[in-house]
Amino acid sequence: FFFSSRRRHTRYISVTGVQTCALPISPAGRSAADPVAVGDSLYRLRRPADALAMYRSAFATSPRRYEALCKASRAAADLAEASPKGPGRDSLLLAARAHAEAAIQARPNHPDGHFALGRAVGRMALAAGPPDRIRYAKIIWDASHEALSIDSTHPGALHVMGMWHAEVMRVNSFTRAFARRFMGAHVFAEASWSEAQRLLEASVRHDSTRIVHRFDLAGILADRGDAAGARRQYDWIARAPVVDPNDDLYKRQAADRVKKL
Repeated sequence: FFFSSRRRHTRYISVTGVQTCALPISPAGRSAADPVAVGDSLYRLRRPADALAMYRSAFATSPRRYEALCKASRAAADLAEASPKGPGRDSLLLAARAHAEAAIQARPNHPDGHFALGRAVGRMALAAGPPDRIRYAKIIWDASHEALSIDSTHPGALHVMGMWHAEVMRVNSFTRAFARRFMGAHVFAEASWSEAQRLLEASVRHDSTRIVHRFDLAGILADRGDAAGARRQYDWIARAPVVDPNDDLYKRQAADRVKKL
C-alpha cells in the first residue's frame, strides 16, 4: 500500500499472524498511515479479519472514534456470518454488537451506529431459537427505526428493517401471539410480508450493486410465491462481480436456492 509519493522507510506489520502490508513510517518511528484507511484497503481486498484488527487499533487509542467503531462492527458481523456455529462465531457477534453500541454512544445522532447495532443483533437472532429471536426483535426494531428516522434512505437500515418484517413473519403464528400477549411485543402485530418486500426493494433501489440486498429480497419473493421475481434476482447475483467479503457465500447460496424454485 502506498500513501505518499515521498520515499520513507517501511516495515511490515502482522495483523493476524501473517505479514500483510507495508506501512510508511515517520522518522520518529510511528506509522504515518491512518489505521482506518489501512483497514478500508484490507476490507476492499475482502480480508475482514485483517481490517477488523486495524479498525480496533484505531479506537484503541481513540475509544470514541466513530468511523472505526462502525466499521469494526461491520467486519466482525461479516466474519461471524461466514463462521461455523460455535464459540468463535458467538464471540464475533458479541463484538459486533459492542462496537456498534460504542459507536452510538460516540455519535447518537448518526445513522450508521444504529444500523450496525440492528445488523449485529439481527445476526444474533438468526443464530438463535424462536424465544431468543423474540427477545432480540425489539432491539432490532428500535435500532433500525432510529437509523431510518435520521436517514430514511439508508440502504442498510432499510435492509435490516425489511428482514425484521420477514423474520417475524417466518416465526409461527403461535409464537408471535405468545410474544404479543406475554412479552408486551405489540410491535409484532405490525409485521407483514408486503412491508418486508417494500423495504428490501427500497434497499436495492438505493444501493443497487450490492449482492446481499438482492439476495435477501429474492428470499422474500420466494416466500411470497413469486418464483419468477426471485429467479431474476438470483440470475443477477450469478452475473454480479464479487466485491464484499461474503459475496462468494451469497453466490453459492443463491445458486443452491435457484435450483429449488
